[in-house]
Amino acid sequence: MILTVEQKKTLGDRLRLLRGNRTQDAIARGVGLQRSRYTHYENNRVEPDVETIQKLSNYFNVTTDYLLCLSDDPQGRSEEIKKEFNDPRIDLMFRDLQNMTDEELEEAFEMFKYIKFKYGDKGYKD
Repeated sequence: MILTVEQKKTLGDRLRLLRGNRTQDAIARGVGLQRSRYTHYENNRVEPDVETIQKLSNYFNVTTDYLLCLSDDPQGRSEEIKKEFNDPRIDLMFRDLQNMTDEELEEAFEMFKYIKFKYGDKGYKD
């Protein structure tokens, strides 16, 4: 899930996005909070403590970095991939990919498939 700039401004924005159709009460009960306390988090009136951030992260199955708007990847996979390659060009590529529209991402993927076809699967591992 790649978010637009409007969707990634605050912890409250992320919580509302992740909550979807569920009620605040359902989320609060699932995390062990009072609904009013959870509402304050969504409205950015109060910041949760570290323990609560971890509980919210576990409940929504996202990284704490994602909740805190330090990453746009809810699962943290792009950070793992970047670390594996340890190449500044890869870092730039991921930054660019995170800001692309769905159409641009599809075109980039098609270009990647073409390059892979052109040069074969040399060194490619599943």
